[in-house]
Amino acid sequence: MKQTGRKEQIVANITGSDLPGLPTSIMSILAKYDATVLDIGQADIHNSLSLGVMFRIDEQNSGHVMKELLFKATELGVNIGFSPISDDEYEEWVNRQGKNRYILTILGKYLEARKIEAATQVISEQGFNIDYIRRLTGRPSIRNPRKDARACIEFSLRGNAKDRNAMQAKLMELSNTMEMDFSFQEDTMFRSFQKDNMYRRMRRLICFDMDSTLIQTECIDELAIRAGVGDEVKEITARAMRGEIDFKQSFTERVALLKGLDVNVMKDIAENLPITEGADRLMSVLKRYGYKIAILSGGFTYFGEYLQKRWGVDYVYANELEIDNEGKLTGRYTGDIVDGQRKRELLRIIAQVEKVNIAQTIAVGDGANDLPMLTESGLGIAFHAKPRVVANAEQSINTIGLDGVLYFLGFKDSYLD
Repeated sequence: MKQTGRKEQIVANITGSDLPGLPTSIMSILAKYDATVLDIGQADIHNSLSLGVMFRIDEQNSGHVMKELLFKATELGVNIGFSPISDDEYEEWVNRQGKNRYILTILGKYLEARKIEAATQVISEQGFNIDYIRRLTGRPSIRNPRKDARACIEFSLRGNAKDRNAMQAKLMELSNTMEMDFSFQEDTMFRSFQKDNMYRRMRRLICFDMDSTLIQTECIDELAIRAGVGDEVKEITARAMRGEIDFKQSFTERVALLKGLDVNVMKDIAENLPITEGADRLMSVLKRYGYKIAILSGGFTYFGEYLQKRWGVDYVYANELEIDNEGKLTGRYTGDIVDGQRKRELLRIIAQVEKVNIAQTIAVGDGANDLPMLTESGLGIAFHAKPRVVANAEQSINTIGLDGVLYFLGFKDSYLD
């Protein structure tokens, strides 16, 4: 039924039970009147459907189309409503596409309504429109809840914040008081949010700290306990934390206390490392999707290489302990110390070798010596980090395991499990 008269735009919103063949029924009526579909979207929550269709049609046919759609909706037992869209309104909407679009991810063990209310209130106060909201985590069972419970939703936002710094500060406050994490992934034009651009969807290199990130211990503390100098090493660490000595001096003093320790002790420690919750799942997914993985650690190469074999890690850079001919630690190290600045350098070097834009890199760590690589990378994530690190990182994970990183990359459980 082709016509050549004046055209208009109409949005049809259908809600009700999710029925097989409903989109086909709608489209068959629109096709009968030669309508052009300008946009379409559908969402389902527990068999409840919400389907929206924007179409363009000859004005003389619009009444017939709406009448037939209304009859069909009544026949199927669903609700339908119509909204006319003027040409000016439509063109304004078209001109907004691809501009100033950002992704905000919120994550926690559970996402109660009060948490989502708080986040959306901040979004609204800053003048953003929400294009869509989608759940990234799987459907939680109420009869058999997971021990490693997690819930994550992603907002697609459009617009410009009235005060970016104030918005970020407010969301960080909510993170601290309401036990949920936020992702604000860096963009050179808009540093408080992750801009939804090609780099977000093409991350290809991820660099991890090791101690207290991939594993739930500090290897030097484990060695010190075996050497009978645990208290002495802790005191040196405390002095470094107070700023009395720098990292290099504290590292040198602590390593010196390990002199005489049998190298076989390292093997025993490595075989019993407490792996961080979610690390195995994270590594499996990253390898499956072709990411290059690096361990950049202020710890020791021996343990990094053990994890490399476990997960198929591509690069390991850490500190090498010197071993004498009798298989004992000498109390010295070989080569340069891997400190915060060295981690930053290594991130850039590996990115160059892999021909990866720095915006496509990810860094994950917990300590102050991880901050240089966190700020250098395209996406820096503080993981169960010290307060100073969380305060300086643009996104952090404090509520769930290491596989929470996947949600900040936009993965859905339905893709993975």
